[in-house]
Formats: sequence, structure tokens, C-alpha cells
Amino acid sequence: MANNTRSTRLRAATARQASTRPGFGLSRAELRAIRSLKTPSGVQRFLDELPYNLGYTARSPKRVLRERTASCLEGGVFAAAALRLLGFPPLIFDLEAEQDTDHVVAIFKVRGHWGAVAKSNFTGCRYREPVYRTLRELAMSYFNTYFNLRFERTLRRYSRPVNLARFDHLNWMTTDKPIWFIAEHLCEIPHISLLTASMKKNLTRLDPRSVTGEMVGHRKKSRR
Repeated sequence: MANNTRSTRLRAATARQASTRPGFGLSRAELRAIRSLKTPSGVQRFLDELPYNLGYTARSPKRVLRERTASCLEGGVFAAAALRLLGFPPLIFDLEAEQDTDHVVAIFKVRGHWGAVAKSNFTGCRYREPVYRTLRELAMSYFNTYFNLRFERTLRRYSRPVNLARFDHLNWMTTDKPIWFIAEHLCEIPHISLLTASMKKNLTRLDPRSVTGEMVGHRKKSRR
């Protein structure tokens, strides 16, 4: 039993050491590819060029880089990993909706102001310049264009930042296994409400012109 315990601790220590090396377990070619993005806006351009992944998957950043597709979760986590390699902490936060899906966003700070990088199937739920003084301001910048296919405005809450370094022992940046543990963590942590009950009651639907603009490039699952 003692030998098994020591072996488990050794494997955990080895995983921690691997994840904290300068390359975080990525190859030199992978590091070059990510660091060539240079800035948060460069990371956003890379994500914008990828097809939106409509499958129910949770790929690590390494797999996103290899397979060249990403969902909201995968894009947000990839962006956090890329920002880490560019000198930022690997932070994400969660936008929580009603009658709609949540949105995972990588966040970064420049001169005391928050910005964001994100992958979305909707035009307006992507990049934000670092001009927002608080996370609430940043979250509210997504409110007007966060809607479901009934054109209802659905954003309701946001989480505090999550530093993905907490998952380094699970090799979240490079594993070939699904990273659903990140999504599960986001579901478990507290979220902060953005609207009062009266605000929710009086919300209007998005107008058709705005919907058209937000749906540019929107991908749908093909019918068989």
C-alpha cells in the first residue's frame, strides 16, 4: 500500500512538473504556432479562422491546434492557454444564460482593464478590447447580442475568473482526453446576477435586423 501511495504521488509530481515547464508539455512547433499569434487580438483572429465545432466535444488546446476546429468551450480554453504563453494568466469566466447555452470566455487585463477572447457561432459574442473596468461591465457588453433562436435576450449571470492553472495536474493544455472537468467546475461555482426580476420581466426580443447581423457565418448541423 505504501509503495502504491508513493507511486501515485510520484506520478502526480511528474505531471505537475511537466505542466509547469516553459512549454507546458507542448512541442516546439506547437509553441511557435501559438506564440506567433503575439497578441490577444491575434489569438482571436486564429479562432475566427477555425470552423465552429457543432459536436459535443471538449478538446484540449493541443487538440484544437491539431484538429483546427473549436466550440465555445474549446475556443475559450484554447484562448486561455494561448494567452498564458503570451504572458497573461490563463483565465476564463462563464456567462450563464436562461433558455440558452452558456458561453465560456478567456479574459485578460491590460493596464487595469478587462478584455476577452472567445469562440462563438454568433457575430457579437467574440472579442472585447481591454477597456472594461470591471467584470460586470465586461459581462454586460455581451448582453444585447446574447440571444436564443427565439430572439429572446438570455444572458443572466457571470462567474468570477477561474485560473486554469488549478487544472495543471490534469494536463488541461495537452491531454488527449476530454476536458469536461473544466465545464463541470464552471457549473459548480457561484455566479453573479446581472438583472433584477423587473428587468427580466420587461425584456424585449432582438429585432430582425440585429438578428441578421449576428447570424453572419452561423453554422447549422446538416440534415440527413
